Amino acid sequence: MALTHSSSATLFLLLSFPIGIEGFVLCKQGSNYTPIEGALIRIACTAVDQYGYKKVPFSCLTEATNAKGYYFKTLPALKLTECKAYLESSPLKTCNVPTDMNYGITGAPLSAYHILHDKKIKLYSMRTFFYTSTKPTSAPAGY
Repeated sequence: MALTHSSSATLFLLLSFPIGIEGFVLCKQGSNYTPIEGALIRIACTAVDQYGYKKVPFSCLTEATNAKGYYFKTLPALKLTECKAYLESSPLKTCNVPTDMNYGITGAPLSAYHILHDKKIKLYSMRTFFYTSTKPTSAPAGY
């Protein structure tokens, strides 16, 4: 399929939009879920130069989550690939053990996004990350 002038211009605009990443961080204690204010998320990507070669990894922290556990981070309009979001820290002494639910420890890939044309941004909405109060217990071996 050949790109017309208007579709190639649209493609350029999409590539040049800054990236926005949003989500929530909650504390899971039993069947209770509460927002964590002050949690941080790490965003890690690989930047690509204008020739398509991988550059040095790019990493940054979000601002601290608000009282509802919500975070938002804007990344510059770089050519970023292989971006993932990770749990970084929780300020709560009673709920600071990260879980891998929704890949909070191993890294949740940024996948689907939608364009906010009025703000000229590609917005990625991440699945909720969770901390808990206790480390997972493993079943005794040999039973």
